[in-house]
Amino acid sequence: MTSAVRSGTALRCADLHRSLGQGEGRVKVLKGVSFEAQRGHVYAIVGPSGCGKSTLLYLLGLLDVPDSGDIWIDGRLMSHTRDADRTAARGEHIGFVFQFHFLMMDFSALDNVMMPMRKRGRLGQAAMAERAAHLLDSVGLGDKGHRLGSQLSGGEQQRVAIARALANEPSIILADEPTGNLDVRNSTLVFDLLTRLAKENGQAVVLVTHNPDIAGRCDHRLPMQDGVFV
Repeated sequence: MTSAVRSGTALRCADLHRSLGQGEGRVKVLKGVSFEAQRGHVYAIVGPSGCGKSTLLYLLGLLDVPDSGDIWIDGRLMSHTRDADRTAARGEHIGFVFQFHFLMMDFSALDNVMMPMRKRGRLGQAAMAERAAHLLDSVGLGDKGHRLGSQLSGGEQQRVAIARALANEPSIILADEPTGNLDVRNSTLVFDLLTRLAKENGQAVVLVTHNPDIAGRCDHRLPMQDGVFV
């Protein structure tokens, strides 16, 4: 069901600057951030609250636009393109996993995983259902595809969110505190799952975390302070 494992640079950014707020209250949040993420590697962005971690993640996910600087997704310059192009690139190249899983609670796990595929519109109904079932099986929920989101535990809901993030075979997974609401057991399970699937599929994972144990197990740890990597 998955493509051959790929290698190389999935994501690169150079000299990103971003300020937030209005007038005299405007604050410079990012002050020239540069780095690149390789497929099959897991990167942890760490640092105190307010240092710019989540702002950077939203820029990398093309959910926001930098004041200056550039972002390349799979070699294509995307930082200042049209909204329609950015939306299309997100659907094709980027999967998101957030602290709050944002499942549709009145829909089944299978339907939740199929949603990104429906939005992209590349597969027929049978193919989407088959891929969604395969992804749920890969996260250990192959027997719970029919259950509504509201019938799943917190750890199960986050695993569905991971399957959903992988639905369109993105080259990049961006995760903002993906284990923040989970206990130690489920945090370990979700992190292990996310990293194993990313390495098997040749995806770059960039995650923001306050959990030192999670950060210490990543391939690369990127400490951030006052809007720059230190």
